[in-house]
Amino acid sequence: MKKRAGVLCPLFSVPANQGIGDLGQKTIRMIDAVAAAGFSIWQILPLKMTGMTHSPYQTLSSFAGDPIYINIDRLAEMGLLTQSSIVNCNKFKDYVSYDEVRQFKEPYFRRAFRNFKKRYEEFRKEFEEFEEEAFWLKDWAVYSLFKGMYDLRAWTEWEEEYRDWPLDPTNIELDDYQDEILYHKFLQWLFDRQLREVAAHAREKGLALMGDIQFYPAYDSADIWADRAQYMVEPDGRMIYEAGLAPDEEHPEGQKWGMPTYDFAKQKKNGFRVWRQRIAWMARYFDIIRIGHFRAMDTYWRIPAGKPARDGKWILGPRGPLMEAILESADGREIVAEDLGMPRPEVAELRDSYNVQGMDVLQYRMDTKALKKPDKPNSFLYTGNHDNAALEEQYSGFDQNRRIGLRRFFKKRGYNLRAFHDMVCKYVLDSEAETVILPIQDICGYKGKTRVNVPGSDDPDNWTWKLKDFKTFPQDLMKMKPWIEESGRLPE
Repeated sequence: MKKRAGVLCPLFSVPANQGIGDLGQKTIRMIDAVAAAGFSIWQILPLKMTGMTHSPYQTLSSFAGDPIYINIDRLAEMGLLTQSSIVNCNKFKDYVSYDEVRQFKEPYFRRAFRNFKKRYEEFRKEFEEFEEEAFWLKDWAVYSLFKGMYDLRAWTEWEEEYRDWPLDPTNIELDDYQDEILYHKFLQWLFDRQLREVAAHAREKGLALMGDIQFYPAYDSADIWADRAQYMVEPDGRMIYEAGLAPDEEHPEGQKWGMPTYDFAKQKKNGFRVWRQRIAWMARYFDIIRIGHFRAMDTYWRIPAGKPARDGKWILGPRGPLMEAILESADGREIVAEDLGMPRPEVAELRDSYNVQGMDVLQYRMDTKALKKPDKPNSFLYTGNHDNAALEEQYSGFDQNRRIGLRRFFKKRGYNLRAFHDMVCKYVLDSEAETVILPIQDICGYKGKTRVNVPGSDDPDNWTWKLKDFKTFPQDLMKMKPWIEESGRLPE
């Protein structure tokens, strides 16, 4: 494979007129800027419907896109709104206020829906084709309807006939709710339409979009509500086994994640249908798919419901049969394993046997002794990821001796650039790693309130950081181009 470079920037962090980076013209402009600077990949994080934490890794569905990413101006291009009726929302804010943006966009969506129904014949063919392809759509629409009726409470707290509707749909007559069900389908059609157009533009520019898929769906998700037999839950929804991690130095009590493990015995019998569906739907939009918590393919920590994490035990995972199902469903898309941490050697063996790349994050070994060791083989090399502080923020937290030692390390290898982030970015680009990914914060040398996420915290700033405008960062992207070319990573 030819060497290449990519940018990590969540879609919600792209400058936008309507409060959040979305699927509109500003994102097209972002694609143009990233591609013009010589990058080959843009990693944008998941775009699925989020819950109360706004985390793209705790979503209400593995399939339904978050309508917050639907661009309103493009609805005017479709004739569903008039351009003159559209105003801006938090245009120059450097953070996303999710509740405010949802409240702002909802009236536009409702107005567009009314016009969609009036002009249905114009859109019928395209909409009905999407309905047919989106096998999950009806369950999602009904789940969304019920969740709204229960003030967004988890499905395990609903009354029995609503909680168990997927087991016996005859318990509730939905005729009076068909309009609202159609509305939720309409939003998913718009999201799909806009994301496919954005993905097509990226491919025209030679830019591969990279998306993530979390290993386990959230407990409160349409996935588990509608198809609970595939997970370790009772028919009434009570959890049997919970996912997490064993105790270690950082987490002496272990970790509980609040989501059920899979019933892999059942899944193996049906050819891992759930995984095939999830991967195939991701392949609809993305050229590269990163699988979170990849180590669970090999062994996963299973905790009896209601017990502390330390009472769990390691269970042998599905290994090769699941990997084969994933690769068969990926339609040639590239698969990347999130294999950070200290998994057992069998995880790397599994990954390598299927020619899957892993991950290596330089920030986790940012000292001179660790930097002298070889990079992790067969891995995408990152300066940092969405769970790290920016390079300059990390550097400013080091004591003086460590900062001096790091600068000496890079200068001895010919990196005499003044800014620490520039030295590290060029060092990574010059590495032997086939693929390197640079967060936009490290490219630009940002620090302070630019961190995307602090893991394990309830920090209200998590998942909210946003670029204000296009005034400066495109120049920082272009600064990378000669370095990308010198390192042999410029696309042909």
